[in-house]
Amino acid sequence: MNFHVMTLFPNMINNAMAESITGRAIKAGRITVNAVNIRDFAGNKHNSVDDYPYGGGAGMVMQAAPVYGCYKAIQERILSAEDVKDNSCACERDKDAMDLADISKEEQQKECDNTDSYFFDDKKKSDDEKKIRVIYLSPQGKTFNQEMAREFAKEENLIFLCGHYEGIDERVLEEIVTDYVSIGDYVLTGGELPALVMMDTISRLVPGVLNNDMSAQTESFSDNLLEYPQYTRPENWEGKFVPPVLLSGNHKKLAEWYREQSIIRTAKRRPDLIGKAELTQKERELAEMIMAGEDESADKK
Repeated sequence: MNFHVMTLFPNMINNAMAESITGRAIKAGRITVNAVNIRDFAGNKHNSVDDYPYGGGAGMVMQAAPVYGCYKAIQERILSAEDVKDNSCACERDKDAMDLADISKEEQQKECDNTDSYFFDDKKKSDDEKKIRVIYLSPQGKTFNQEMAREFAKEENLIFLCGHYEGIDERVLEEIVTDYVSIGDYVLTGGELPALVMMDTISRLVPGVLNNDMSAQTESFSDNLLEYPQYTRPENWEGKFVPPVLLSGNHKKLAEWYREQSIIRTAKRRPDLIGKAELTQKERELAEMIMAGEDESADKK
């Protein structure tokens, strides 16, 4: 997974992503983070990227040209990387075939050099027509959730556009943006924090990022249910004991307890999710009892 971030504050992105799980994922080559400063494409000596809004109004608006220049630079980087990768793969396939034909290594390399140029010129044209997903972080967008994260995690490249000031010239948004996404109904100073939230969430779904890939499958929202309660040592803390089933070693009972507690917790804390979860008739009846406040005794036993 390759994350590309169009921002006025690249250090904010790089420093945050270099820590914890995402930092280890970067070192392991599971994800990459390319934060690009929009000011580098300002085209003026002051590196100014904003101006007064037409029609008046408070604040400043980010100009279209620097944003578009930044986007084109990232797009070119992505396409160049894809060309190199595809070029290498195709050449290796050709060499495998030529090995069978008993062609010398020198002749193999010459053949690859001669064929790559015209074959991949056509490939590049095809790639240019393919739209790379550009996510504009905006309170006007669809609210980000786990389902959306799973969808984005299927992409090889994602571009995040972080706005600032009063917003960005609408014309460039119409030109490059594929997805408008919000992390909630509130306004932040810029799009960097929402971008970091999204990248962290998406990264966890990339194979190999978590030490245990099962973690991502059992966490909250993985099946529209919240995760069950967690406990660790000591068994007795301040007179509060770990539920006995967790000490039983009975895997069948553990699985049943995990499932039941997920349903109970979801019904209590996020009842809006219950309608989306796949539940048996018995499980749905339990959830409805919890939401009606009729079964407090079931919690954590």
